[in-house]
Amino acid sequence: MSERDLKGHCLCGAVTVAFRAKDDALGACHCDTCRRWTGSAYLEIDAVPGSLSYDGPVKTYASSDWAERAFCEVCGTTIWYHLTLPSHDDHYSLAAGLVDNAGGLTMTKEIYIDRKPEGWAFAGDHPRETKADVEAKFATFMEKVQE
Repeated sequence: MSERDLKGHCLCGAVTVAFRAKDDALGACHCDTCRRWTGSAYLEIDAVPGSLSYDGPVKTYASSDWAERAFCEVCGTTIWYHLTLPSHDDHYSLAAGLVDNAGGLTMTKEIYIDRKPEGWAFAGDHPRETKADVEAKFATFMEKVQE
């Protein structure tokens, strides 16, 4: 695993971000919420906890009991997905489109693969998890948080 420092900005340039990528991984989420939020699959880069800094008019939307999504108040660009659970509240997944060439990272995982539209397909040999796979892991995670 190698970490790399990345910088990016929204479409209009009003929001800038800087963070350290947790690893060389680019992820894709095909869940209904991510597709509606981004207009496509959500391509994301996980940030090392504590490494995110940003400037500009960021707005957040509580999309569930455990997460919020952020966007630029001026142009609407997707900025991040953030877990808001007390034990994981420093988990940020930044939109890969904010940085040039998606930070040069390689796609390593797709989730909610059974929710993606039929005509979409990302190349490469990487794990692909269904809605049931992801939600089973999340249920286990939530049990641990509540202990």
